[in-house]
Amino acid sequence: MEEYKIDQKNNAAYYFIDRHLDTKIENKKVFFEATSIGRSISYKDLSIQTNKMIDLLSKLNVRREERVLMLVLDQIEFPIIFWGCIKSGVIPVPINTLLSKDIIKTILDDCRAKTIFVSQEIKDLIFDIPDLYNQIDNIFVIGKSDNNKDVKNFTTELDLCVEKEIIKVSGDEPAFWLYSSGSTGEPKGAIHVHKSLLETFETYAVKVLKIKEKDIVFSVAKLFFAYGLGNAMTFPMGIGATTALFPLRPTPDSVNDIMNKIKPTILFAVPTIYAAMLVNLRKENNTNFENLRICVSAGEALPSQIGQDWKSITGVDILDGVGSTEMLHIFLSNKPDDIVYGTSGSAVPGYKLRLVNEKNEEVHVGEIGELLVKGKSSAIAYWNKLTKSRKTFEGEWTRTGDKYEKLEEGKFIYSGRTDDMFKVSGIWISPFEVEQALVSHEIVLEAAVVAKQDNEGLDKPCAFVILNENVTKSNKENILKEHVKNKIGKWKYPRWINFVDDLPKTATGKVQRFKLR
Repeated sequence: MEEYKIDQKNNAAYYFIDRHLDTKIENKKVFFEATSIGRSISYKDLSIQTNKMIDLLSKLNVRREERVLMLVLDQIEFPIIFWGCIKSGVIPVPINTLLSKDIIKTILDDCRAKTIFVSQEIKDLIFDIPDLYNQIDNIFVIGKSDNNKDVKNFTTELDLCVEKEIIKVSGDEPAFWLYSSGSTGEPKGAIHVHKSLLETFETYAVKVLKIKEKDIVFSVAKLFFAYGLGNAMTFPMGIGATTALFPLRPTPDSVNDIMNKIKPTILFAVPTIYAAMLVNLRKENNTNFENLRICVSAGEALPSQIGQDWKSITGVDILDGVGSTEMLHIFLSNKPDDIVYGTSGSAVPGYKLRLVNEKNEEVHVGEIGELLVKGKSSAIAYWNKLTKSRKTFEGEWTRTGDKYEKLEEGKFIYSGRTDDMFKVSGIWISPFEVEQALVSHEIVLEAAVVAKQDNEGLDKPCAFVILNENVTKSNKENILKEHVKNKIGKWKYPRWINFVDDLPKTATGKVQRFKLR
């Protein structure tokens, strides 16, 4: 991709779709739905349908660089709409299908989309927004249509369109937006360019995963996440592989069923899913891991005990990695031949990392600092947020907001978010380290740790713990306190332990510690 040249080949959709035409894989399935209906689409048909999307958007007078909102489940229509927009120069804005209508309204106001594509199963999230029709020109429903004159059926309208030609772009031209999860509050629209998609494929997918054309990929993380977008779309499409899509909300049982049905070679998930699946696997291992060659975890740090137990039961390692909406995918990761559970690994080839203190000075080995990353997949800014953009995107470097410790051999250990760290007896405490110690006990499923002031006004660790099934709460507090003392040090143990049924999380599954403080 010649990034400054205006050319069709700089359009990301050319690389991931049209480049495969007139090759041996053009009639190969690119996506299939892991449902009872089991629809699928080939690379060639995806090219045809996305070319028709260019015509559809043109008929609607949706202009180049205008935004369209996608509230779409993981189904065949997602890639058709996403790549069709990119082919036409229109900006797709896929958002989390689990968001509240208030947050959707906030994003809609921010991105100023006038056209919405929504899956029929979740259309009420859109229709319940006050004054919707004063703001929106076009609403397309994917699936069964209602007798609503203000709503168009996506399939019907697309069938009436003809193929149009992909537009010429610069590789540095905005291609799509992704909204951050807002783990500390307000979501932010990260603007990504065409070449960003190719960068993540050529670095993590090729150099770490060594993805192959014969791979069958399943991602528990959905397509509207930066993580899921790479896992299930750009990575397999870049090499000519196949992805299984699952439109429903994943559960340990549904993931187990999918594993047995489609036998993927690569599984992408988050620590919460791996932990929940382990609960079932410890009782009865009835999951087929025969074809599975790689498991990947991201979204939050993987507790070492989960990785070790998963390897012991399934025989397959989990590659724990770190990515972000701003960097589009994983830039720090364990490697297939170099896995150390309890660490986030080392820099992905193509990225550079450094740790800095509060004075922006690089810290020494063994010290904790904020992680900054340098790589070509970085977003160019947050939409309408100049101050936040300047604080996050510092020239070639992007601030992650994560605290890490660097080891002598170049690996990094996660210590928590910059605003989660606190001092006990003058020593910095990582909430994640205490959480890992708690989760390493057999009775604990999940844990979150925050700072709480004692009677003297001094910060001490306070834990919120979800116990495993059939474990009673009685007499467990002291057991866990002693366990943490023995595991990581006497001053780090939680002075208070609250047993809870769930933890507050973002729609991406990250624990919102600020709600526990």
